[in-house]
Amino acid sequence: MRRLRLWQLIAAGVVLAVVAGCGVFGGDRAGNSADATPVAVDGSATPSEDPAMYEEASPSPPAPEPSPSKTKAAGKKPKPAPTEDPNNFTEPECATHEGRNVAKKSARSALLTAAGKRYWPTSAPGLKVPADLVKAVAWHESGWQSNIVNCDGGRGLMQVMPDTESFINTRFEKSYDAHDYKQNAVLGANYLAWLTKYFGDVYVKGNYSLSAGRCASHESRCLLNMVIAGYNAGFGAVEQGYADKRLPNPEYVNSVRHLMKSCYCDRY
Repeated sequence: MRRLRLWQLIAAGVVLAVVAGCGVFGGDRAGNSADATPVAVDGSATPSEDPAMYEEASPSPPAPEPSPSKTKAAGKKPKPAPTEDPNNFTEPECATHEGRNVAKKSARSALLTAAGKRYWPTSAPGLKVPADLVKAVAWHESGWQSNIVNCDGGRGLMQVMPDTESFINTRFEKSYDAHDYKQNAVLGANYLAWLTKYFGDVYVKGNYSLSAGRCASHESRCLLNMVIAGYNAGFGAVEQGYADKRLPNPEYVNSVRHLMKSCYCDRY
């Protein structure tokens, strides 16, 4: 009888142990669980943990490959911008004015007429001085002021020097007067035509094209650039510069080339 009771006591103890054990492996979802932390056997997050801690990070999008730099075409150089706007003509402090200054429309008409003349009708009948070149040079030289006299002796629209006037009149058996704005324009255009013929014969085998498309840059020794440089510095300086593979006055050439494409003078 005593053994039976002892067996019963042992059985009851086992039952109590099993019932108590439910608190270790189960727990109440309402917050009455045992103090022991459940073990996550499958590696998943427990309710008390932030699920984001276990999310696999999304792969970062691949960094875009740098775009290949655009290289300039062979032989082409960027066109440098003038240090100052060539449209803003500023006359030298030593300049003076003689006589009446004609209107800009009259100056334009005289320059276009001069550009339309044939200065080498027999020996170079295909030679023409572009109107944009004549207008640009005149704007750079005088701002289209017909009565300006510079301190170096240059006069009028094209700032014709006394020795240039004498040279053109002697070479072409003319009697142009630089004091007259129409004849001044002709003198300047005629000198541009002479430079074109001279440099064309010596350096370009008789090709007198003043197309900008034949110039790799504003600094190259193409015919157009050489003619512009010669108008300002003289043909001797250009020849010396050609031997040294440079232009004697690149800033001047650059300014005139810009004016040929965009000039305030086109407003008149």
